[in-house]
Amino acid sequence: MATKRAQSKEELYTSQDIQVLEGMEAVRRRPGMYIGSTDQRGLHHLIFEIVDNGVDEFMAGRGKHVSIHIREDGSVRVEDDGSGIPVDVHKSTGLTGVETVMTTLHAGGKFGGKAYTVSGGLHGVGASVVNALSDSLLVEVSRYGNIYRQEFSKGKSKTDLVSETVPGAPKNKSGTVITFSPDPEIFPDIAYEFNALSQRFKEMAFLNRGLEIHFRSDWYPKVVAAPEEEFEDDDGFEDFNEEPEATQEQPQAEPEKPTKEVSYRFDGGISEFVSTLNSTRAVLHPEPIYVENDVEGTKVEVAMQYNDAFSESVYVFANCINTTDGGTHLTGFRAALTRIINDYAKKQGLIKNGDSNLSGEDTREGLTAIVSVKLTDPQFEGQTKTKLGNPEVRAQVESVVAEGLQIFLEDHPQDAKRIIDKCLTSQRAREAARKARDLIIRKNAMDGGSLPGKLADCSDKNPANCELYLVEGPSAGGTAKQGRDRQFQAILPLKGKILNVEKAREDKMLANEEIRALTIAVGAGLGEGFDLEKLRYHRIIIMTDADVDGAHIRTLLLTFFFRNMPELVSAGHLYMALPPLYGISAGKKHQWAYSEADREQVIAGLNGNTKPSIQRYKGLGEMSADQLWESTMDPEKRTLLQVVEGDRASTDSTFSLLMGDVVEPRRNFIQSNALEVRNLDV
Repeated sequence: MATKRAQSKEELYTSQDIQVLEGMEAVRRRPGMYIGSTDQRGLHHLIFEIVDNGVDEFMAGRGKHVSIHIREDGSVRVEDDGSGIPVDVHKSTGLTGVETVMTTLHAGGKFGGKAYTVSGGLHGVGASVVNALSDSLLVEVSRYGNIYRQEFSKGKSKTDLVSETVPGAPKNKSGTVITFSPDPEIFPDIAYEFNALSQRFKEMAFLNRGLEIHFRSDWYPKVVAAPEEEFEDDDGFEDFNEEPEATQEQPQAEPEKPTKEVSYRFDGGISEFVSTLNSTRAVLHPEPIYVENDVEGTKVEVAMQYNDAFSESVYVFANCINTTDGGTHLTGFRAALTRIINDYAKKQGLIKNGDSNLSGEDTREGLTAIVSVKLTDPQFEGQTKTKLGNPEVRAQVESVVAEGLQIFLEDHPQDAKRIIDKCLTSQRAREAARKARDLIIRKNAMDGGSLPGKLADCSDKNPANCELYLVEGPSAGGTAKQGRDRQFQAILPLKGKILNVEKAREDKMLANEEIRALTIAVGAGLGEGFDLEKLRYHRIIIMTDADVDGAHIRTLLLTFFFRNMPELVSAGHLYMALPPLYGISAGKKHQWAYSEADREQVIAGLNGNTKPSIQRYKGLGEMSADQLWESTMDPEKRTLLQVVEGDRASTDSTFSLLMGDVVEPRRNFIQSNALEVRNLDV
C-alpha cells in the first residue's frame, strides 16, 4: 500500500503565498488601516479628510471658506476657495497634479514645507484614500480662469483631465470642489450623523479664527419596509402585512425630507471655544486666560478658564487635529500649569513652608482649556493622528503657558486667589479620597480580595467572555440572578439612584456604598489610576426599568462612567440593555414590544377575531426569570445598545448641562427638546 509523504511546514508556505498589495488595492483591502473602521466613524472620516485639505488652505493664507454639502443620494460635495490642486504635469509621475494627488499614496504638497507651512494632512494619503474608497469621485479645480474636471472610481481615473474656459471668469479665482460617493462595497451602512459632523466643523471654526464653514445636509434615513412575517392560521395570526379586505387604498404621503444647515465663524477663536464649553457652569473668573506665541516656528495658542465643577476638561489639538490621546503638547501644558500655580501660591503665602505642593490633579480640577499648536512637521501616531510625538513641542508649550499664566495671576490677584483656593480645596478632598481608596484596598486584602457581597459573579474567569449587568433594585436583581447564564453573566443590583458625580468630589463619591461596590466589581480602578488590563468583564451592561426613573438611573451611571472611566467607553465595553415595554400574547404566539409603535404594529398584525392579552411591564421585577432571559438577556435574541465615544467636548458640555448645578440652561434645553412640555422639576 502506497503512502503519501507529509508536507513540511516549509513546503506548505512558499513565496508564491505572499501577496503584494500596491497603491489603491491595499487601501480597499484594508481600509481600517487608513480610516480606522468602515462603520459610521470611518464614513465620517472620509469627509474630514477632504475638509481638512480646505482648512489647510486657510492656514496657508490662501482661502477663507469651506463648504460641505451631503446630498440626498448620499454623495458628498466639499468646496474650498484655496489655490486649487495643481493641474500641470508632475515630472516624477508623468501625470497631472490632480491625478497624482488622487491616485498615488503619499503624494501631496505638504512634505516639502513650501506650499504648506502648517498642515493637518501630512501623510499625503487623505485624498487618495477617499478616492480609493469611493464608488465615484469628481474633482473640479478652478485656476487661471478655467475649470478643470476629472472623474475617478475606486481609486482609478475614469477620464482624463479636461478643461473648460469660463467666459468672464476672473483670472485670480481659484479653488477645489470634490464630490464623492462612498463605495457601498466598503461601507455596508451609509448613514450620516448631522450633529456629529457639525460638531467637528464647529470645532474647526473655533480653532481657526475667521474661517467660515458652511454645512448643509439633504440626506435623511430611508425607511426600508420590514420583510413580511407570516404566522400559521391555526395560531390565530394572519399575514403580518396583509391589507384589510374592505378598505380603499389610501395614497401614501410623501415622507418629509428635512434639510439641515449651519454656518460657523468665530472671531474669538479658542477663547470663544472655552467660553462656550463653560456656558453651563459657574466660572471663577469672567474671561478665559489666553496666551499665544510663536516659538521656533511653532505657533502655540492656549485658552483656559476655571469653573466650580470637579472634572477636568482639557482638549488638545495639533494642526487642527484633535489629538484625543494627548502627546507632548499636553505634557508641556500640564507641567507649566502645575509649576506656575505652585510658585505663585508659595510666593503669596497660600502654601506654607513644609506644606505639600499641589499635584497636577489638584491644579486641573474644574479647568476647561484648549491647547492648540500649529507646526511644520508634526509627528502623529498613525493615519488617524490621535497622539502628537514631537519632543520639542513640550518645552515650547511649557514656556508659552508659564509666561502667560504668571502674568495673568500677578495682574489679577482676586481671580488668582479664587483659583488657588479651589486647588487647595481639591488637594484636601483628594487626600480624603486617597484614604478612602486605601481603606477599600485594605478591606479587600483582609477579605482575601473579596468582591461586593451582593454581586452574583459568573464562573468563567476570562474577562473577554464575561459580562456584568448593573440592575436597578433588589427585586429586578433577584429576577436577573435567576434568569441569567451563570457561566458568563454576573449581576450587581444597585439600590436606588447612585450619587450624581457631576456635583461631588472624589472623596464624597467613594463614600457612596453603591459606587464603591460598582468600582470594586469592575475591578479596573478610577480616574488616572484606571487600568483597562484589570477589567473583570468586557461587557458592562446597564439594565434599568423602561420608565422615567430607569432613564434617570441610566443617566447617573453614564455620568459616572464618562467622568471616572472614560477608557471603558472609548474601548467599547459599555452597553445598555433594551427591555420590552409590553408582552403581547395571542393563541400560542407571544411577542415583545419595545415601544408604543411596536405595540401598535403587533396588534395591527393580529387576526381581528383574536383578542390579545397585553401585559405592560412597569419594571424588570414584574417579569419572570424566563421572560427576562428571553427578552433582554439571551445573547441570541436580546438587543444591546453600545455606548460609543462621540466628540468629547460636546459630550462634556452635555453632561455638565444635564447633571450640573446651573438650572436655567438645563430648563431651556428640556423645553427646546421635549416632545411635550409640562411642569418640570429641574
